Amino acid sequence: MASLRHDGRKADELRPLKMTAGFVRPADGSCLIEMGGTRVICTASFVEGVPKWRVDSGQGWVTAEYGMLPASTGSRRSRPMPFPDGRSVEIQRIVGRTLRSVVRMERLGENTVYLDCDVLEADGGTRTAAINGAYVALAGALAAAAAAGKCDKDALRGAVAAVSVGIIGGRAMLDLDYSEDSLAEVDMNVAMTSGGKYIEVQGSAERAGFDTGQLDKMLALARRGVRRIFAAQQRAIRKGPRR
Repeated sequence: MASLRHDGRKADELRPLKMTAGFVRPADGSCLIEMGGTRVICTASFVEGVPKWRVDSGQGWVTAEYGMLPASTGSRRSRPMPFPDGRSVEIQRIVGRTLRSVVRMERLGENTVYLDCDVLEADGGTRTAAINGAYVALAGALAAAAAAGKCDKDALRGAVAAVSVGIIGGRAMLDLDYSEDSLAEVDMNVAMTSGGKYIEVQGSAERAGFDTGQLDKMLALARRGVRRIFAAQQRAIRKGPRR
């Protein structure tokens, strides 16, 4: 059995990963994330006030929006006007839910952080890239807000990261690109906190069912992948915004 994939990677290897914190200078927090051929700009905006249903609760809120630029997939996509399409709505809910899992809302005060994830180029794994980049943007925005006395310094309780896994030719593989995703018998996205808790495990069989052994292998690959992503996130945060 061949040990390498079409791009030369091993089964447990991430695509080349780069995160640039502070890429969008006017934003409260931002990150350009590049995972292989997928590139996503993530920004975080810290805004005073919360949704009406959250008023007088003493707690903040984190929400996300996600979209793909018209040329991100090669052939032009129509802009989703006036409302995003169903896939975008699903993904932005996942991004928001995942990022909320690592925020202490009571330490945020009655403020809202808006996370905007815009896909520049899509080559598979756009939702996981959005989560990974949005965390770096969120961390930057909360650090800036804490320094300005707008929220507590410990509003962020930990890190969160996500990666795709799948079964191709009966073999578990990590971080699928588009060509692999289109061939996968099983496709799964896994989001985890730095404390080792699962936030999202979203998978489906495309061509054939999978058994417990294959599920365990995919989750083991995902755990390895997110550990490497956590390290990349922290490097990006320590390096800080571009000057």
